[in-house]
Amino acid sequence: MPSAQPGPRDRQPVPAQARLIVAVGIASALHVGKLPPALPVLAQELGLTLVQGGFLLSMIQLAGMSMGALFGQLADRLGPRRVMMAGLLLLAAGSALGALVPAAHLLLWTRGIEGFGFLMAVLPAPGLLRRSVTEPAVLNRALGWWGAYMPIGAATGLLLAPALHAAVGWRTAWGLLAGLAVLCAVAVRARLAPDAPDAPDGPAAVAGGAWGAAWQGLRSTLSASGPWLVAAAFLMYSGQWLAVVGFLPTLYTEAGWSPARVGWASALAAGINLTGNIAAGRLLARGVAPRTLLWSGYTAMALGAVGTFTAGAGWAYASVLVFSAVGGLIPGTLFTLAVRLAPGPQTVSTTVGWVQQLSSLGQFVGPPLVAWLAARVGGWHWTWLVNVACCAVGMALAVALQARLGRLSAPGVQRTGGR
Repeated sequence: MPSAQPGPRDRQPVPAQARLIVAVGIASALHVGKLPPALPVLAQELGLTLVQGGFLLSMIQLAGMSMGALFGQLADRLGPRRVMMAGLLLLAAGSALGALVPAAHLLLWTRGIEGFGFLMAVLPAPGLLRRSVTEPAVLNRALGWWGAYMPIGAATGLLLAPALHAAVGWRTAWGLLAGLAVLCAVAVRARLAPDAPDAPDGPAAVAGGAWGAAWQGLRSTLSASGPWLVAAAFLMYSGQWLAVVGFLPTLYTEAGWSPARVGWASALAAGINLTGNIAAGRLLARGVAPRTLLWSGYTAMALGAVGTFTAGAGWAYASVLVFSAVGGLIPGTLFTLAVRLAPGPQTVSTTVGWVQQLSSLGQFVGPPLVAWLAARVGGWHWTWLVNVACCAVGMALAVALQARLGRLSAPGVQRTGGR
């Protein structure tokens, strides 16, 4: 039985390169968190409706929803460092263009550009972490921190955006975030080791036939059951989390809260998710079963969603904190499982890409679905049904994931990448 006590290896610090990779993820996630506080302003300035706001929230996920696995394989082939830098520059371009648009439909297009940049910036991160951290226990903790990049970045955006909007306007704020993405690209170039010229393939080799190898790696990933199970479990988590947290500013503004109070409350609700992510990495390193962590996360999200949309003001906010904090066990666990169930070292980014693809599908569908249901029934009081249904499916997938891990670790069974 694994020991529940931390050993000397568990206490080793996370390397500086790994901390930089997590910081890049946080900076990228600011572009997700910058939007919810701007929705009321955009409704006044550009005439944005509630359902249009839902699509604007989810538009950044379009690239991941459509091309996550393929982009992941390209990251494996072109080199994760190269792809991360290119993604950061594209993210900067989308944010800068968004700061200039005069109409809502053009803002949707620039959010799509941001989506491609965001995808390219975050997909290579687990592969880069695996390359930078060799000790398994430290890698588990690093991946746990990586699982927290989204809540940390989203919370920071939710917290800072209202003050920035009041001080300089949302357009200038988005321009500043574009500059931050450029600085991150410079830091990645300066601090992370270059990709090997021969493994994975460089750009010249890609032009000479590596597209065929990319498709082969993609087929290898999608013919394995492990990546499918992890991706489906992430889908059940991601859409409902973004739908709840993304609409909190709108929900509390409708309740008459001040902008400052809305900003702090929304930021705390998003940021507290990091506690579950970090705890997942530590608990996995100490031998806690992934199924136990996933069940705990989905149960908390189901109960928290019911309380968020049906309880009185005080209990509703306490419920959303439970929803986000304990729900953070899910991504922290699933990122680790994505690395463990990848068909091989050269398909880690591809597996993470497929996980990102289904996660993005959930984030693309979730907010508009919840907004449609709220508009249909005349309020938010039945929207928890979406959350409970997602959690029930997620718990069933957790059982299948634990069984898959058990078969892979059985004596005499050679690992085949989650097949």
